Amino acid sequence: MAKRLSLRDFQENLSARLQSAQRGETVPPMLGFRAGQRRWLLELPDSGEVVPLPTLSSVPLTKAWFAGMANIRGALHAVADFAQFAGSTPTARTDRSRLLLIGARHGTNSALLVESIEGLRPMSALRNADMPSDAPKAAWIDAAYQDEQGNMWLHIALAELLQDPGFLDIAL
Repeated sequence: MAKRLSLRDFQENLSARLQSAQRGETVPPMLGFRAGQRRWLLELPDSGEVVPLPTLSSVPLTKAWFAGMANIRGALHAVADFAQFAGSTPTARTDRSRLLLIGARHGTNSALLVESIEGLRPMSALRNADMPSDAPKAAWIDAAYQDEQGNMWLHIALAELLQDPGFLDIAL
């Protein structure tokens, strides 16, 4: 049985790896998560903070993939159901669901609702792969990788996602 880390342990591990990367000891790993039956990757500096799923306040007259607003330590974050935004079914809200706070580095309070966090993925364990034919066609998906177990991972260019007109336009 795999060991489950607490959020605190995960964030401490993440911080230690970031410091290691800053010292030039390794190529920074990527943060992996699941959404819409797909595996996704974000650059570690873009990944932001991971928080347990709080209560979300709905916002009327918004697209179905806009999950609502979350109050995280007094700051409001716009929450997108990433699976639904990427063309899949809505994310089931379970004890493994998380919010990935992605916008701070880019000057916005945005968050992605994801099914689960899959941890850090070292680049040495990933190899370039052809983009799957069934992958969403979007400029913010800029690469595909395959891990040692044969799992496909799609890389998100976060700056492009946060500037994508489809992501910015939440109104019906």
